[in-house]
Formats: sequence, C-alpha cells, structure tokens
Amino acid sequence: MNAKQLRKLITDVLKQMDMYSESALELLMLTAAQESHCGNYIEQLGTGPARGIFQMEPATEKDIWENYLKYKPALAAKVSEFDISPALDDLDLTANLAYQIAIARCHYQRFSERLPSASDLSGLARYWKKYWNTVKGAGTVEEAMSNYNRYALEV
Repeated sequence: MNAKQLRKLITDVLKQMDMYSESALELLMLTAAQESHCGNYIEQLGTGPARGIFQMEPATEKDIWENYLKYKPALAAKVSEFDISPALDDLDLTANLAYQIAIARCHYQRFSERLPSASDLSGLARYWKKYWNTVKGAGTVEEAMSNYNRYALEV
C-alpha cells in the first residue's frame, strides 16, 4: 500500500474522530508497517486470527467494544460511523480501512501513558511493543523501527 495514501487516510479518519495528533499518526503508521508491511497482507500468515493492516484479532476488537467503547458512547458513535458491516465483524477487520484505523486508535487510547513524540521512532516502537504486541508477542522494537523505515516513509 502506498505510504503517502495510507498516511492521508489515517489523518482523515483521526481528524473526523477528533483524535488526530502527529504522534497518533506515526504510531499507527508504525503499527501498520510492522504488522502487515503497510497492507502487504490482510490476514495473519499461518493460522492465526489477526486481520487487516494492523493485524487486530477479533477478540481484541470485541474487548475494545465491551470494555472501553461501551463506557464512551460519544466515541463509540464516531467509530460506528466507519463500521459498514456491523453484522460481519471480520469483514470490517479485513477490508474496511477506515474502521481498522478507528478501532486501532481506540485500542491505543485505552492506555493512560502519553504517546511518544512523533519524531521519537524508538519511543513509538517501544509503545507499540508494550501496548500492541506485548511481552508475549514475537515482534521486537528493532524490527518495528526497521519496518517503519522500510514501509511507512513516503518515497
């Protein structure tokens, strides 16, 4: 996926949600670069359940709705604006880029730790590792930084 176009789409979605910041934009670009090489694939390689450019698992999406958005109705309404197939959750997680961006931003929003500066690539990668990939995940901070430089920068 073209990084410039993805960057614009993320910007547009985050602004529509009133959740835009350069840090949020760069964190989502890093996440997409690490998780799917910015859309090189949209289903987890192998047999896992992860979907879309951010490789979010349906269980994570469900948790966001049940344990976060349920208590934030205004934000839930904004996310719902991007949900084109409410009865087909896997379709949104696989094919609906705007929804994927919205729900990924909500995932990161759940944590009280402030986002690193947009220019702090190492900090963004550490944040991704802590809150997205977690200590149980196979990804590394170094790999995330490398993939950001390879896939998320505009050529």
